Amino acid sequence: MTRLVSVLMCLALSVPALAHRPSDSYLTLERDSKLLHIQWAIALRDLEVAVGLDSNADGNISWGELQAAAPRVNAYALRHIELFYAGTKQQIEVAGLQVAHKSDGAYAVLRLQGPRPGERQQIGIAYRLLFALDPTHRGLVAYDDGRHQVTRVASPDTPRIDFPVAGTSSWRVFGDYLLEGVWHIWIGFDHILFLLTLLLPSVLVYRQRAWAPVEHPRAALGDIVKTVTAFTLAHSITLALATSNLLVLPSRLVETAIAFSVLVAALNNLHPLFPASRWQLAFVFGLVHGFGFAGVLADLGLPATALMTALAGFNLGVEAGQLTIVLVLLPGMLLLRRNPLYQRVVLAGGSVAAASIAAAWTVQRAFA
Repeated sequence: MTRLVSVLMCLALSVPALAHRPSDSYLTLERDSKLLHIQWAIALRDLEVAVGLDSNADGNISWGELQAAAPRVNAYALRHIELFYAGTKQQIEVAGLQVAHKSDGAYAVLRLQGPRPGERQQIGIAYRLLFALDPTHRGLVAYDDGRHQVTRVASPDTPRIDFPVAGTSSWRVFGDYLLEGVWHIWIGFDHILFLLTLLLPSVLVYRQRAWAPVEHPRAALGDIVKTVTAFTLAHSITLALATSNLLVLPSRLVETAIAFSVLVAALNNLHPLFPASRWQLAFVFGLVHGFGFAGVLADLGLPATALMTALAGFNLGVEAGQLTIVLVLLPGMLLLRRNPLYQRVVLAGGSVAAASIAAAWTVQRAFA
């Protein structure tokens, strides 16, 4: 057992301290009477992989290094986007380059321009940035013509986006943000790891200072329902508060606290201090995770004309993603709960690995 735990710790510590979110870029199109203004925010870490920015290999990307690489950055970006008016390809020009900071790091912001579109011309884009390097990359595209605000997600499966001339319906906004919520819980590794550490002991009961399998699946199901409901309620509260700008916390504090929540939940599995109160842990730390989801929405952008619709869709998408995870894992957990390997390998080994990863995340996010 000691050897197994040591191996798991080494494997966990070798895993990169993953950021809160994988690769995204943010593309904003604003239409006025003269030009189509395009602003494209691309993470410096992604551009480093794609074209190389860190010329002195010191692990930091300076403004001077970004400026020196600007021709390569511009050329790379323009090769991976196309602009269409009424199906006809248009010329895009680079108007400038700057740097902005989002919740997950620094971004190069390209200011681009397209020619004046006709009053009723449909605008479309074809987006292919980083898909060949990272199939999980997504382009978060927002379009504003002064009357309507539309948000879409470009992916390897849907690289072409055409914006409706007459705007979009509330149902389309709801559906778009619903899918975005599902996607972000599935790629939110820290959220998933927190949920997993809470779920692993749900098919066991802690008595006489030891874990034992629950007798009836109904008991495990009840524990899971309480835990997931508490987590859902808590992050829904802070998500609403943060997106309404009623309570906003610094992103570094939020990301560090999220990593710390995984560490606490994992250690509680190894040395239970709250064996019967995991739902309370889920609620307390769920409040912090809600601020993390709000950071995603802040970067994605919420349409002012359909704020509550988008927020409701995103929140329900997160819940749907969580429910999918539970439904996939629960049958196997119930089946294996009486096997001694479940406690030794799945619960103990998995919790050691989760604690090691979370400890690395906590240090990285607190001091990076």
